[in-house]
Amino acid sequence: MGKPVNSRSQKQTSAAVPVGAAGAESAPPAPGPVDKAMEVLAALAGAGAPHRLADLARSTGLAKPTVHRLLRALAASGYAEAGPGGSYRPGPRLLGLAAGALADDAALRRAGPVLDELRTRTGLFASYVVRDDRTVIHLDVRAPAQDFGLDLSPGFREPLTAGAAGLALLAALPDAESEPLSAGADEATRAVLSAAARDGYAFDGTDAWLDRRALAAPVRDAGGRAVGALVLSGLAFTLDEAAARLYGPMVRSAAAAVSAGLAAQPGARLGLVPGPDAGTTGGSGRAEETR
Repeated sequence: MGKPVNSRSQKQTSAAVPVGAAGAESAPPAPGPVDKAMEVLAALAGAGAPHRLADLARSTGLAKPTVHRLLRALAASGYAEAGPGGSYRPGPRLLGLAAGALADDAALRRAGPVLDELRTRTGLFASYVVRDDRTVIHLDVRAPAQDFGLDLSPGFREPLTAGAAGLALLAALPDAESEPLSAGADEATRAVLSAAARDGYAFDGTDAWLDRRALAAPVRDAGGRAVGALVLSGLAFTLDEAAARLYGPMVRSAAAAVSAGLAAQPGARLGLVPGPDAGTTGGSGRAEETR
């Protein structure tokens, strides 16, 4: 169940506004070379590798010659690798960076055994997600012995308000931070957010993926801030409302256990940089150390 990489591509960039024209001060800057390279790198790391040049151009909104030029540069540095038929996949240097960052993340280390236990006890997919601006990314996914054809793998990305994973994180944020992110949400979504704030876990029985259901509870760091969420995912007939009532307290307790571990031994965690409108000062888009 793949989704295109949610990125700020050229297709989403407004046309240039003449200097001095109304609204010129609020027009977003045109993407520079680094922005374009990051778009290609993000698309390259998406599910379904190896990727064809045409698919990468479509998902980034960049011209094929631009994508091809950037891919050749990335390949020369080890971040991309040529595949069959002119396709490309992540290169060894990119894979090494990802593996090193994930292995060094305290929350992921503590979540791993808990995910295994949740998967064993429920027979459902168990994953750990983090927020990236207005999306969530599944960083660690433990698949059950019988997956019933549900396709969920590490790197899967979904909108923040599309299901329980993001809604659990939204409900755990301060109002000043969550309200702009949930602006425009429909009545059903707001009901889920309200229930999640009350119960400590979110369940979306009308998931945006139609046949998939999810249940999630937030994981907090030593300062009490929600840094991720534990998620159970399954098909509608394996995770219905009755199952959610049974598993909800289990996931909430599991998330509390991971949170307690982080509080007892605070340290570096993977901090995914939010969007440029969130007041970030760094433009590298890399993992940052949060204490």
